[in-house]
Amino acid sequence: MNLTQRNIVITGGTSGIGREVVRKLHRDNQVMVVARSAHRLAQLEAACPGIHICCADLARPADVESAAAAARQKFDRLDLLINNAAIQCTPTFLDPDFEPATVAREVAVNFTAVCTLTALLLPALMRAEEAAIVNINSGLGLVPKKNSAVYCATKAAINVFSQSLRLQLEDSNVRVLQAFMPLVDTPMTSGRGTGKLSAEQAASAMLRGIEQDIEDYDIGKIRALRLLARFAPGIARGIVRAA
Repeated sequence: MNLTQRNIVITGGTSGIGREVVRKLHRDNQVMVVARSAHRLAQLEAACPGIHICCADLARPADVESAAAAARQKFDRLDLLINNAAIQCTPTFLDPDFEPATVAREVAVNFTAVCTLTALLLPALMRAEEAAIVNINSGLGLVPKKNSAVYCATKAAINVFSQSLRLQLEDSNVRVLQAFMPLVDTPMTSGRGTGKLSAEQAASAMLRGIEQDIEDYDIGKIRALRLLARFAPGIARGIVRAA
């Protein structure tokens, strides 16, 4: 897909990978950014003139519906939906600071909102000559780690959802793509891990995957992780466990 003169909706576009994607796309496309923080949306709007903003908490079904309605009102035809927003709670279920109430929110933002927003915007996507749904995934959707169990589960669910939706849409104009990210230097991963990919590098790689129409794009170290998960799963689990 040529990424110029496109109508694009991206969730979670005010920081990290999402912000870099918006920065790279907004000059040559019409971009709507859906995010929770009105303050950060205003800052992004000032930094990237011409974008459209929509303040929505994707953990709330009513906000997801409002965001979809705003996108449909702005764009009769939608070329690209980038489901980027995600949250990660790191305590294990045995940690004293684990909060059971976080489970529902994490599932809602990382998985339920992706499914719902996709369904609500599919008619607009099908009006385009060619369109794509891009789900930002993680290596943790292939091989889980010890903590962040719910996050790992939601990313595995996104992988299966993407594959099934791809089958549903195989005879349509809409492609379903995934970008599997390694550890990226974002606010979500602050203070954790080493050897991180920069948000700019991750965004650039993901956009190349869209341009090249790569269905499941393994970015950075994920290529090796996928091979290990297939041929030496015990080693893959050990690497991720120690990360």
